[in-house]
Amino acid sequence: MKKTHTRLADGRELIYFDARDDAVRDAADRRPLEPTRTASEARFDPLRGEWVVVASHRQGRTYHPPADECPLCPSRRGRLSEIPADDYEVAVFENRFPSLTGAPGPATGEPPFVSAPGAGRCEVVCFTSDHDASFARLSPGQAALVLEAWTDRSAELAELPGVEQVFCFENRGKEIGVTLGHPHGQIYAYPYVTPRTAQMMRCVEEHRAETGENLFDTVVGAETAAGTRVVLEAAHWVAFVPYAAHWPYEVHLYPRRRVPDLPALDDAARAEFPEVYLELLRRFDRIFGPDEPPTPYISAWHQAPVRAAGRDDYALHLELFTIRRSPGKLKYLAGSESAMDAFVTDVPPERAAERLREVAGK
Repeated sequence: MKKTHTRLADGRELIYFDARDDAVRDAADRRPLEPTRTASEARFDPLRGEWVVVASHRQGRTYHPPADECPLCPSRRGRLSEIPADDYEVAVFENRFPSLTGAPGPATGEPPFVSAPGAGRCEVVCFTSDHDASFARLSPGQAALVLEAWTDRSAELAELPGVEQVFCFENRGKEIGVTLGHPHGQIYAYPYVTPRTAQMMRCVEEHRAETGENLFDTVVGAETAAGTRVVLEAAHWVAFVPYAAHWPYEVHLYPRRRVPDLPALDDAARAEFPEVYLELLRRFDRIFGPDEPPTPYISAWHQAPVRAAGRDDYALHLELFTIRRSPGKLKYLAGSESAMDAFVTDVPPERAAERLREVAGK
């Protein structure tokens, strides 16, 4: 794998990832862009113990451009994009409209009005130069290169001052809120541990104190032994619908050897991942039948916080879920979910797992 670093016209970093060591990436960004000037603010909610980022500059971000104006496609004569090259394999660049940006700084203000810089970094990961593709249609080799990019960026972003957690994810589909149709994902480097991760780490710590065991190991072992909700098993990975799934169709994918983050995966797990993940994504597209449009989904890598105590007890895993509950119908987060964080699921997890097994390899 070869990495090539360059800069866009406004100073943002762009990194090409190529499978071949002899790849040459020397095209310059010829757009007349001014240096980026963005700033975010993080405000602390004392009643929930959570940070909320205010990023008003994102109101002006690109919104559903036509295919011939896609900013993630390679540049062509008369159409310059975020990618100066005329082709690429995987490209990662700093988001032009980042939620998190800038250097860390101390919290200021007096309770209950405490704020801090919305510091961090947001990157866009372009999975392929093909505008009409999807991750599910990538080859195993292409998927392996994306995994290399995720791993590389997770390691490098974790070293930035003030970064506490790195989050790699993909939003797919207009129903999810995607504003660009080109196959891509994002990476957030947060200046704090996210609420979801902090809650899981508390549960892991409590379980360790009560039983002496690791909670992730307990859950994965129990789901594998029960088998009812297992969707796919391989030598180094196992995927299952969780017993208390929140979403209509939700799959958790774990490496069989517990590791805290992507850089810690061993070579065997890396080699097997593309086939396993591609099969899961292709099954998701078959859930609702051939007459339905591609299934909208969120695919989220959960990694241990960068510097938190007990990070080695955390288990790297991927959560893949859709908000579509049946053909033509979406699962909306209405009163109970949005106001109380109290989920009510529409599809029994056992039935969801059965359906995901039914559509295997078709």
